[in-house]
Amino acid sequence: MNSKIDKLLPFYDFATERVAIGIHAVDPSGKTVIYNEKMKEIEGLNSVDIVDRSILELFQFEQQESTLLKVLHSGEAVLRMKQTYWNRNGQEITTINDTYPVWKNNILIGAIEFARDITALERLIYQPLKRYNEPITLSTITAVSSSMQEVLARSAKAAHVRMPLLLIGEAGTGKDLIAEGIHHQLAPSNKQFISLYCHSSDSHLINKFQNELKNMSNCTIFCERIDLLSIDLQNQLLHILTSNTGENNLFIASIGVDPVDLISDNKLSKELYYYFASIVINIPPLRDRTEDILPFVNDYFNRYLNRYGSTIEEIEDEVIQAFLTYEWPGNLKELELLLDEISSMITMEKTLQFGMLPLHFKLKVQDFNETSKKAEDFVVSLEKDMLPLDAYLREAETYYLQKAMDKYDGNITKAAEALGMSRQNLQYRLRKMKNGSN
Repeated sequence: MNSKIDKLLPFYDFATERVAIGIHAVDPSGKTVIYNEKMKEIEGLNSVDIVDRSILELFQFEQQESTLLKVLHSGEAVLRMKQTYWNRNGQEITTINDTYPVWKNNILIGAIEFARDITALERLIYQPLKRYNEPITLSTITAVSSSMQEVLARSAKAAHVRMPLLLIGEAGTGKDLIAEGIHHQLAPSNKQFISLYCHSSDSHLINKFQNELKNMSNCTIFCERIDLLSIDLQNQLLHILTSNTGENNLFIASIGVDPVDLISDNKLSKELYYYFASIVINIPPLRDRTEDILPFVNDYFNRYLNRYGSTIEEIEDEVIQAFLTYEWPGNLKELELLLDEISSMITMEKTLQFGMLPLHFKLKVQDFNETSKKAEDFVVSLEKDMLPLDAYLREAETYYLQKAMDKYDGNITKAAEALGMSRQNLQYRLRKMKNGSN
């Protein structure tokens, strides 16, 4: 029997690594057992990233809970599940997943997921304002906050200078909108706006770009998330850009976090950064410019009314409060996807009420409000009502564990070490917090 398995194993290994879908298998604790090349390509990770680490450490699931975790907990398959999330690099990923429990002798020994990457398709479908068939200009970008007004002003100046520039901002903040807005601000204008989506595992991406660039002139080329390329590919990209002279192309790049941190972590070539750093524009996250939320929502429904006949005229105060207090980890993109989901369920309603919000968003708002406590909330004083001891200890534990996870950027291993407990114990407590059990 063993000889037969030994004979078949190389074929299974070969098929797993060459198949055109991502495969991710975990044991009952969530630790990775199989993580094939296609899955690495989809999620921008490598073998070093995933060794001895739970999927809870690797990803921040925002749209919905991990399908692998669901199957581990339920023992039932979850099929054709669309999942949007942000990995540890801050890159947004969208996949269609088929996830199955793995049983042996009636014992659940893990779960396996088959993922088809539709991120590129989602980009085409879900780009803010793209669906309205309008050119994206700086004047059409909905923003009233002083910080975004400054971004738009700097963008207009950058268009006048026509030098390579760098956009810095979290996933979903609208870096692509600003880049295209700059393109339409150019005078004289460029012929075409072209996006180059950069991923660390796109081995042929730069060579293909180099060949296509030979036929490009008077174009605006947006190199999105250059920090997700490997350092070698970044250096190759720099060589291509510096060699492309006399074609009047304007190059714009974006990164997800502070370039100083990226350079110190060897995730961004210093030379490539210097190439783009003559003009730098920081785009603030939506949570730091909440005054832009309602104008964007109103603008969305006005556009939706003109195109599809939406009837929404008012927004309930409870909905406004939820929109303004939620932190929007997916920024503008997450807000628009939520509005898309809401709009798909509207019939003749004239007021957007809290009950019309999707359940997953209401739960996220509820979770945020429950975990956004401050240290002073746990100080006992004469003015405060006393909580039952069990309830007080639960709230205090939730607050302290959340602070530890925030301090170590969601890294369960580091947080557990600081708290003096095992990773498994911390994972158990976090799951208990999330499920609201005692």
